[in-house]
Amino acid sequence: MSVAHGIKSLGVIGAGQMGLGIAYVAALRAKVNVQLYDRSPEQVAKGLSLMDKLLAKDVAKGKIQEADARQARERVSVVDHAVGVRALRDADMVIEAVSENLEIKRRIFSELAAETRSDTILATNTSSISITKIASSAVPQGESAASVLGRSSAGRVVGLHFFNPVPVMKLVELISALQTSDETLSRAREFAVACGKEVTVSKDVPGFVSNALLMPFINEAIMWLEKGVATRDDIDKTLRLGMNHPMGPLQLGRHSLALLSAHHLHSIGLDTCLAIQQTLYAGTGDSKYRPSVLLERMVDAQWLGRKNGKGFYEYDN
Repeated sequence: MSVAHGIKSLGVIGAGQMGLGIAYVAALRAKVNVQLYDRSPEQVAKGLSLMDKLLAKDVAKGKIQEADARQARERVSVVDHAVGVRALRDADMVIEAVSENLEIKRRIFSELAAETRSDTILATNTSSISITKIASSAVPQGESAASVLGRSSAGRVVGLHFFNPVPVMKLVELISALQTSDETLSRAREFAVACGKEVTVSKDVPGFVSNALLMPFINEAIMWLEKGVATRDDIDKTLRLGMNHPMGPLQLGRHSLALLSAHHLHSIGLDTCLAIQQTLYAGTGDSKYRPSVLLERMVDAQWLGRKNGKGFYEYDN
């Protein structure tokens, strides 16, 4: 059966929380074959183990049938780390979900542009970095960056910002680079919808809509704690009870679904939050995005939250 996005095979680069989550919804909801690649075989094994647990949990809760879980798992295969992205050359779409580092992403997209088909959609899951900067790396040597829009390699690059945890969070932010073609944008949207997501659109500005609004709020809460304006618990309680937020901006919960801290502070880690803040500050020069000293020190101490069991709260991993 043909579908609007035309994507039958997907490559996912990065087997961490985000990459694994994207592979999960793609295989289970969009029903596409997924090739999962990570430089670390240990990370791949860890990711696949988590996928098995998530599928089993959904079966136990009656959300899906045993046959659905089995078929979804069979759609996911692993790329030999020694082969690398060359194994994704025939994929209809590749989604990059590695750390928030522009140079790493540039290297990946440069290689993808050289190795994949000319009609392969190249998507990034970045939560703050310019899609236009990433797309500029997808221009093979000898090709003009000023090629006709939609025909250049950069025209097939798009931002698809999934939210953590991907199997639970309903939103995907769709971001167009200056170079992104209309066809790429349309197919990327249809694919996100096929994954069971609702789509919002943002211009290619630092942090897009989500993190440009959310990060100053979280950062301000950390600064208030740093200045001793209120205790950790009182800051969180004020936002929970006064603003009806599921969790306060500093709170560390055991539940996977939380609007603020479990999503941005602890599920993805304080290190990622710091990287986003630094990207926002560098990209805008606006002091409201300046990371708090306490956030920087927490990362220096490797107190990253859910990643390693200690952040603003402590809990068992």
